[in-house]
Amino acid sequence: MVTGEYIGALAMTEPSAGSDFANIKTVAKKDGDDYIINGSKVFITNGWHADVVVLCAKTDTTKGAHGISLFVIEEGMEGFKKGKKLKKMGLKAQDTAELFFEDLRVPASAMLGEENKGFYYVMQELPQERLLIADIAVASAEACYEITRQYVKERKAFGGTLSDKQTVQHKLAELKTEICVARAFTDNCIALHAEGRLDPAQASMAKYWCTDLQLKAASDGVQLHGGWGYMWEYPVCRAFVDARVQSIYGGSNEIMKELIARTI
Repeated sequence: MVTGEYIGALAMTEPSAGSDFANIKTVAKKDGDDYIINGSKVFITNGWHADVVVLCAKTDTTKGAHGISLFVIEEGMEGFKKGKKLKKMGLKAQDTAELFFEDLRVPASAMLGEENKGFYYVMQELPQERLLIADIAVASAEACYEITRQYVKERKAFGGTLSDKQTVQHKLAELKTEICVARAFTDNCIALHAEGRLDPAQASMAKYWCTDLQLKAASDGVQLHGGWGYMWEYPVCRAFVDARVQSIYGGSNEIMKELIARTI
């Protein structure tokens, strides 16, 4: 994966378990020195192109989150099937797919780490994932702002440019301020993460706040572009549909608020 020879995917989400990761139904049953895996996954990033998949499965169905283990599954294993590529609203350059596991037999050596520790391994990495999503959100918001700022400076209307209008100026002032505040907080989170001091609540704050801002910046950008903002060939239009999923994956923003609230 590091050299680019393999594309990897993380198979967590299921049709009935998204942000509620502990409720997954995929089961890995011990059979001698092997495990037999049955279940399905959905919305898996890189799922279609993946050469190797880190699969989350229940090895003890009586323990909830504490009975989850991780397995390394390679393409071509008998019983591992890839479903169709899913047709998404946005992020069309990135494949997202369904994965199916039907009586997939793997050796015990396919387990990643210790049995029933999968939930802990994944939870350790989620703050970094959420920080990454926040970072992408801030960068996207900045891009939407700059695209829109340039457009309103050039677009002629009512005897001048759109940028001459106070309502447009104030909207850009609001966005500029909110983006600067978001970047400052995100940069601070990055610094804390580099020192190993970023806690889950801070990462959740960054993820929820910045992704909401990203969608707002994209939506405002479409509005200020007028009818052209609704046209696919304009970057702000594509940015709008790409932004919509940011508040959903990596743990929905409603879940982020639950995680933050637990620390209050």
